[in-house]
Amino acid sequence: MVTAVAAPTPAAAEADPDVLVAVVTYNSAPLIEGFLRALPAALAGAGTARVVVVDNGSRDGTPDLVRTVAPWAVVLEVGANRGYAAGINLALSCSSARRGSYVLNPDAIPSPGSVDRLARAVETDTGLGIAVPRIVDEQGRLKLSLRREPTLWRALGEATLGGRRASRVPLLGEVVGDVDRYVDGATADWATGAAMFIAPRTVERVGPWSEDFFLYSEETDFALRTRDAGLRLALVADASVMHPGGELGTSPWLWSLAAVNRTRLYRRRHRALPSAAYWSAVLLNEVLRVRRGPQHREAVRALLRGVRFPVDTAPGPVQTGGARATR
Repeated sequence: MVTAVAAPTPAAAEADPDVLVAVVTYNSAPLIEGFLRALPAALAGAGTARVVVVDNGSRDGTPDLVRTVAPWAVVLEVGANRGYAAGINLALSCSSARRGSYVLNPDAIPSPGSVDRLARAVETDTGLGIAVPRIVDEQGRLKLSLRREPTLWRALGEATLGGRRASRVPLLGEVVGDVDRYVDGATADWATGAAMFIAPRTVERVGPWSEDFFLYSEETDFALRTRDAGLRLALVADASVMHPGGELGTSPWLWSLAAVNRTRLYRRRHRALPSAAYWSAVLLNEVLRVRRGPQHREAVRALLRGVRFPVDTAPGPVQTGGARATR
């Protein structure tokens, strides 16, 4: 039997909360109960909170489950799958949080007291725009969540060496692969989007998330724009989130979407010739791995077609709008 969870300290309906928690769901019923049960302890000490769950047209009863387990949460039903960034923007528009806004996936389980630690980080360092927790797996092992800016050399390095080997060389790998770098205050160009605590100053300077990516690369774009605005992204080592992930590696549709969006993001920030070279490097990466699985074959087809993935093309069984895999 599903039972309700005791509420975190709520903000009055007419008042802005200390912390806004923004969650986007899409067919997330198998995932979200554990997340909701972890939230009150995670928010302990953070002050008042408003939890906003934006549902992108789930067909598995996710909104009703959220209302049952967490009657204190604000549930906004979009009625269609409009994408991850659109859901985030809708959630963030509900309130102006005094301490900051925490964007979380519905399968990300934040540790007790972690939200206050993240909020303190952005409050004590005015140059910090985004604070991210350590991401760990179900056994508590560190997941490599910090990333470097996408470059042509890094795309070529990952294509020819593979992501794991390339991550050991900063020039050639986008993933920060040295576990010794995952210490308190470590900076990165961006981080995987399962958990990002956003300072109020960042919302003011950077504006909304870009909604035309639908899913994948929107967190990269937002973090790079945060850097462009003169603010940093940094790790808060004593805050953690357990995030299993996994959909990206098993879904050809998601894999191809991620590959296409990587090239679209690069093209947005660079001229035509280097963008064409970057697209070629991403294509090479997929061509060299077509025998490893259908996701690579689908990515090759999508890159060659120049697929833009309109907003309502997500396949039903895939938990896209929020259940994001860590790449």
